[in-house]
Amino acid sequence: MDGLDRMMPGMNPRKVQAMMKQMGIQQVEVPAIEVIIRTEDKEIIITNPSVQKVNMMGNENFQISGNIEERQLSTTPDISEDDVKTVMEQANVSEEKAKKAIEEADGDLAEAIIGFNKEE
Repeated sequence: MDGLDRMMPGMNPRKVQAMMKQMGIQQVEVPAIEVIIRTEDKEIIITNPSVQKVNMMGNENFQISGNIEERQLSTTPDISEDDVKTVMEQANVSEEKAKKAIEEADGDLAEAIIGFNKEE
């Protein structure tokens, strides 16, 4: 069952396609394996999706259906050992102080290092 069958159930897909062509509407199946919509605080993950790209007189739209799952995003920055070492060396501080400064700077190493220089 393709997107046309879902859009207009019970109608002959060829007739629907001909009507759409007359109206300047083109529809293409996108072979997606997963769709992720990211907002400020969460991700909407659509697995096993059926994705239709619809072009109506120059406007492209996507029609998506599938299994939907929502996941909250973590606001904690990923801090690598290299990041911590860089701040430790540049600001001449302990590992604990470097980690704390990076967290407070939301992962911005330059801001974390500058913060120590302002304290002096």
